[in-house]
Amino acid sequence: MATVNLGSIKFKWKGTYSGATAYTVDDVVEYNGSSYICKLASTGNLPTNTTYFDVMSQAGTDGTDVGTTLTTQGDILYRDGSGLQRLGAGTAGQYLQTGGAGANPSWSSVSGYTNSDALTLFNASGSAPVYACRAWVNFNGAGTVAIRGSGNVTSITDNKTGDYTVNFTTAIQDANYSAGGFCREDTTDGGNNPTNRALNLARVSSGVATSGVRVCIANFSGGHTDAETVNVVVFR
Repeated sequence: MATVNLGSIKFKWKGTYSGATAYTVDDVVEYNGSSYICKLASTGNLPTNTTYFDVMSQAGTDGTDVGTTLTTQGDILYRDGSGLQRLGAGTAGQYLQTGGAGANPSWSSVSGYTNSDALTLFNASGSAPVYACRAWVNFNGAGTVAIRGSGNVTSITDNKTGDYTVNFTTAIQDANYSAGGFCREDTTDGGNNPTNRALNLARVSSGVATSGVRVCIANFSGGHTDAETVNVVVFR
């Protein structure tokens, strides 16, 4: 009867590679953290010799390698074409930018915005520049003054009837800003102000300061009156 050589029916673990050991097919050894399987009987040939061994499992990056590569707080680990590399921390305000496939990451600085960027952001048409509102407020000026909604306004000072100071949370850089608005009286005032009649926002320039702006509401009799709805906006 013919004899059939089945060879090994399972891998044979031989432990750490030794140049003095004779290895046969399907012997598995460990060398520099990786596992290799013998495919041709060998003695004294390193497992990295592909004539005699194939890689079974390759060592990955361990904590020692990472700890050696990363040396400073803020370092970032990345892989280039040859292995793990260190990208040192950028400067304050920079952002991490990718160069796409096949390129290394890098730190980049945010470029300044243009007028065109602002127009796009605000969905505005035409070439005229766009200026942002520096402060705004909607408040109830009748009775106890109360802010309904605001931006960069910390409080309202009730100076007297129909006379208020809008106080900014953050001061405007100078007093050359433009302030405007409108108000509404929801109740009658001695017959002078019909219900829901729009009133004038008067004397805006009186008391203009970087910290706030004073506004007065005129009635039809030449005096001042409180209003349930007062809106003020500031542009600079």
